[in-house]
Amino acid sequence: MPLIFDFAYLMLALVTAPWWLRKKRAGWSERFGKIASLPQPPAGRKRLLIHAVSVGEVNAVRALIPRLARDLDVVLAATTDTGLKRAQELFGSTPAGESGGGAEHAPVIHVVRYPLDASWAVRRFLDAVSPDCAALVELEVWPNFIAECQRRGIPVAVINGRLSARSFRNYRRGRWLMGRFFRKLAFVAAQDEACAERFRAMGVSPDRCIAAGNMKWDSAGTPPAPEQVEALAKQLGIDRSRPLIVAGSTAPGEHELLHEAAPRGAQLLCAPRKPEWFDQAAQALPGCIRRSRNGSSGGGDRFLLDSIGELRQAYALADIVVIGRSFGDLFGSDPMEPAALGKPMLIGPAHADFRQAVDALRDAGALLVVDREQLASTLADLLADGPRRAMMGQRALACVAANRGATDRNARMLLDLVLARS
Repeated sequence: MPLIFDFAYLMLALVTAPWWLRKKRAGWSERFGKIASLPQPPAGRKRLLIHAVSVGEVNAVRALIPRLARDLDVVLAATTDTGLKRAQELFGSTPAGESGGGAEHAPVIHVVRYPLDASWAVRRFLDAVSPDCAALVELEVWPNFIAECQRRGIPVAVINGRLSARSFRNYRRGRWLMGRFFRKLAFVAAQDEACAERFRAMGVSPDRCIAAGNMKWDSAGTPPAPEQVEALAKQLGIDRSRPLIVAGSTAPGEHELLHEAAPRGAQLLCAPRKPEWFDQAAQALPGCIRRSRNGSSGGGDRFLLDSIGELRQAYALADIVVIGRSFGDLFGSDPMEPAALGKPMLIGPAHADFRQAVDALRDAGALLVVDREQLASTLADLLADGPRRAMMGQRALACVAANRGATDRNARMLLDLVLARS
């Protein structure tokens, strides 16, 4: 079976080579599983490997990992360059900075690159990490990784599991092949009952699949330091006396829309989802002040956050937040971060990947779903109605508080799984 997938990956790599060769990627040796062997944890202490693909998944486990590190040796493996950078910013490979909750040893969190799913790369990676258990964040059911873990007797679970209707349709087409890997999962802690049902339909035993909630409601709760927020405003030259619209995780095609829709007199800051979209966004925002070029002393009203890890600070500055990747043919972005900061929000109609969170916030009166034609008038109406914005922000905070608790449930399930290992 590993050879079959290795051959399929090779064919896919050859077909897509013109695309991925144009992308700047670092860490190729690590992508092929070559990482330095990690020191063995102290006697009696188990090691848990957590795989988080990119920034969103890393942020989702921001509150979970320090809690687990009180009792376990934790390895966080990220796939993308941006995800790895975010993981290093949050944790690095240094003591976690907690007392350990009475644990005998100071908690340590290792951050490494997750390999490609070639069988030989997976073997090298697991040799170096040597985990007792593994947890996949949201949905990363890689066949060779799961098969090799099973061969070594390493249980694999899915935490904060998300299987959207779109992903489910794709997996169902190959259920005859992929179903066996879903059946091997030790447990699935899904974000909601709809996702749990889809995991069960893919072969996960019902007694090992529950709806545990979305950990992003918990991890979104920490506001940025006020000095960081003020520093960003000063470096970009944002006028704090004028209204600011912040559009987060935007995609090509949305920057022109936002530029035209922003009311006269309002400032607009766009934060593209991917670094490769930065230059394209700059062209769509005439005269924009770019974060990467040390900002401005003031005077502009279009800003481009072409950096990684500062979106939360930008959200904190906003009078209104627009959620990106929702006005085109993509599938939305995370509204929980700005909700946890008490911001009124707008999102476009294309948000299938975040439907549960969007529905919860919309039903709470914290978020409005608008189409491209409604965006300009809705922005103008909200900017003219301060009490309504304040009410939406308070309802956002209440919605976040009502949906917390998933981190505790995921942590208990993981600890039970890992500590049960002999």
